Amino acid sequence: MTPATLPDLIDRHDAFLIDQFGVLLDGKAAYPWASAALDAVAASGKPVILLSNSGKRSEPNAARLVALGFRRESFRLVLSSGEAAWRHLSHRALPPQTRVWLHARDGDTSAIEGLGLTLTDDPAAADLLILAGSQADRLSLDDYRHLLEPAARQGRPMLCTNPDVEMLTAHGTRPGAGRIATLYAGWGGRVDWIGKPHPLIYAEAARLLPGIAPGRILCIGDSPAHDIAGGHAAGHKTCLARTGLHAGAAEADLPALCLAEAGVLPDHVLPRFAV
Repeated sequence: MTPATLPDLIDRHDAFLIDQFGVLLDGKAAYPWASAALDAVAASGKPVILLSNSGKRSEPNAARLVALGFRRESFRLVLSSGEAAWRHLSHRALPPQTRVWLHARDGDTSAIEGLGLTLTDDPAAADLLILAGSQADRLSLDDYRHLLEPAARQGRPMLCTNPDVEMLTAHGTRPGAGRIATLYAGWGGRVDWIGKPHPLIYAEAARLLPGIAPGRILCIGDSPAHDIAGGHAAGHKTCLARTGLHAGAAEADLPALCLAEAGVLPDHVLPRFAV
């Protein structure tokens, strides 16, 4: 767990899996230094994939980043958990009459576009619940209990495509979709997970980086529980950015915090994702 600079990390690795929220974005806008830093990584000629627990698919994520001032040429794609989930569902070939309750942010329905599934507003009437995002900035956890507990008791399966336990919003930190899915499991529901730190999204990233050894890939993120734990389990090097979720943590508390959340320490620490 050594302090590092971004130029040094660029020199020492062959590919990069970089988180969005907490590294590039603060929940309201882009960090002012992040666009130049992403350009610097891309200028090395080494592949850059933005690995995100966003429940939205790749292109909506990429469009948002461009609108916030990032150059589209500075990253290969946004490999979001929403994109990985869409590919997973397309392989399952669910019948068109399958009723799906989809919960996302900003009215986004890209998680099921082109799959021929039928949307329902009633979780208890759904064959499958897809939790692609949290709306805990307007709904309380008690609201979620009233909404979802009946479906959990009936054994309706849930696919959580955004495992983040907390999310950054314009109003501060709020419970993420991962927190809601954990509650759903506690109410008796079955939950399948796609996104960091779970293996499927890292396996998909590996397919996009053929010929690069896992230990030459660096994961940069602000969450020990997601970015550090997931990257370590996939055999990658890891770097904790000191922005985002734990920006206020004291330096001396970082090792204990990482061990408590991830069970491992990051290989490197960056004060912020900046050149």
